[in-house]
Amino acid sequence: MTNRNAQFLAVIDGGTKAEILESIAVHYGISSEKAFAEVTDDQAEHLLDYMVEPQRTAASVLMHRHGMRGW
Repeated sequence: MTNRNAQFLAVIDGGTKAEILESIAVHYGISSEKAFAEVTDDQAEHLLDYMVEPQRTAASVLMHRHGMRGW
């Protein structure tokens, strides 16, 4: 089964993807690479569960735009 977080991160532009991963990295005190590995792991929670405001709401809106929010 494909990780839905990975699917979403693959359809957004690189800059937005980097911003999302950086916000998660800062929140958890890890690198962006580690954040990517965490959120794309087969056992990962929903991407929004890793995020804080205001990035969480912005990512949710973007997910809606791509038809990927109601997982």
